[in-house]
Amino acid sequence: MLGEEPYIWPRARVQESYFGKYTEIADNTSIIQSSIDDFSYVMEHCSVIYASIGKFSNIASMVRINPGFHPIERPTLHHFTYRAKMYGFGDQDDDQFFHWRELRRVTIGHDTWIGHGSVIMPDVTIGNGAIVGSLSVVTKDVAPYEIVAGVPSKTLRYRFPTKIVETLQQIAWWDWPYEVIRERFDDFKDLRSFLWKYGSVSFPDFHSKDKGFIPEKSSRILTKL
Repeated sequence: MLGEEPYIWPRARVQESYFGKYTEIADNTSIIQSSIDDFSYVMEHCSVIYASIGKFSNIASMVRINPGFHPIERPTLHHFTYRAKMYGFGDQDDDQFFHWRELRRVTIGHDTWIGHGSVIMPDVTIGNGAIVGSLSVVTKDVAPYEIVAGVPSKTLRYRFPTKIVETLQQIAWWDWPYEVIRERFDDFKDLRSFLWKYGSVSFPDFHSKDKGFIPEKSSRILTKL
């Protein structure tokens, strides 16, 4: 059972990173100069660098978050121009170039799902509740509760109508203490009762045509991503 100390599998590589409570990092995954908040997990064979990941994030295997850019404006794309010491071309590497890479952080919100084999490019922000379909390449920001997929990724739809999205953001259940989540555990199994109990959305709001939300079909759609 997971606990307040992060569970990092033996073959995971971690460097200068922060992990919250109930987090898990699987084997053959690399986490460098990143933060991963409470209850989030990263599965096998992932690479995460210069990223800030919120709470309750679900990151599937083979995901690449913030791959390094090459200097396309130079005469060559090869990294000998900024790794001079490796090739004997100089005594110093290009620290300015590496600093530029560090500044282009990826931000992933709370309660997100990053599908298998996806790539999240530098400078991208993924909002709370968003979903990235498997094998996608995300080059632009993803709005809260938006579902994107493809190469490059495009909007498929939103998980819920605008009013429900706003209400979930206002509830911000991911900030509830552990004891409160445990006490309200059963409420997470039904969206209608959850919003009725903790938000300001009534049952008629579920009939909204905004964003094309269809409650009875939503779970089946998500399993196909």
